[in-house]
Amino acid sequence: MATYQFKQQTGFYKGKVRDVYSIADDKLVMVVSDRISAFDVILPRPIPFKGQVLNQTAAYFLNATKDIVSNWLLASPLPNVSLGIKCTTYPIEVVVRGYLAGHAWRTYNNGLRELCGVALPEGLKENDPLPTPIITPTTKAHEGHDEDISREQIITRGLLTAEDYDKLCAIALALFARGQKMANERGLILVDTKYEFGHLNGEVILIDEIHTPDSSRYFYLEGYESRQNNGEAQLQLSKEFVRQWLIENGFQGKDDQVVPEMSDAWVNEISARYIKLYEEVTRLKFEAKEMPSKEEVEAIVNALY
Repeated sequence: MATYQFKQQTGFYKGKVRDVYSIADDKLVMVVSDRISAFDVILPRPIPFKGQVLNQTAAYFLNATKDIVSNWLLASPLPNVSLGIKCTTYPIEVVVRGYLAGHAWRTYNNGLRELCGVALPEGLKENDPLPTPIITPTTKAHEGHDEDISREQIITRGLLTAEDYDKLCAIALALFARGQKMANERGLILVDTKYEFGHLNGEVILIDEIHTPDSSRYFYLEGYESRQNNGEAQLQLSKEFVRQWLIENGFQGKDDQVVPEMSDAWVNEISARYIKLYEEVTRLKFEAKEMPSKEEVEAIVNALY
């Protein structure tokens, strides 16, 4: 993906998936690439239309939840591009889990009964619902791996005050409840997700993506209980299938491991699953669009500032 130069540009940050351009002192341009990461490692091949899926899914849910909390988004003028306000970010990610899946299950299956300071009950199976949704925050690593962290550690290290942390948790749980309701209406279960927040003039601002396949895990509602009762794997829409493929091929992001080769067929399968998730969670038809030329992107964005 091209690197752009916008008028009044004051900074540039290249993330695992997103390229973020600072404009003057108060705006951002976020370009969502087709890069894909897992276990905090960027995989070697881009996934066609993944950036468009993430950008449009995030915009859909940001617009659907702005009555709960203000968010950073101002406009999405291009398939992979969003414009928004710049704020000071909080240095944690707020992960909300309603079911014992993914990282939480792997931790539980290794015999631990506590995650990020939150006690987990005995007797659960993989993908079982938790008694109530729990919050398992992580640090935000610009490089390397995000790390699990507890409420007490967050406060002790001075990352957030107790008041700010509890405020973010209350907002995150409200967003998760809205996401679960919207998912259920579409025949899905929102299993877990992460939220990132910032603040501006004393107001909490929801930033980055929300309820996308990169940040969230979905199960199909129909047949969920019978699959659980029969010990069968759940049908899901998320990036977890990519993580499972990597694990099966000997990669979990450790320093001595090599990312397995990604065939054309596998790359196309990942792309198709991302598009399917977009259509399932939004009930909108996905229209694949190629990004305009570098000059056209710069002209369109510059005209909006």
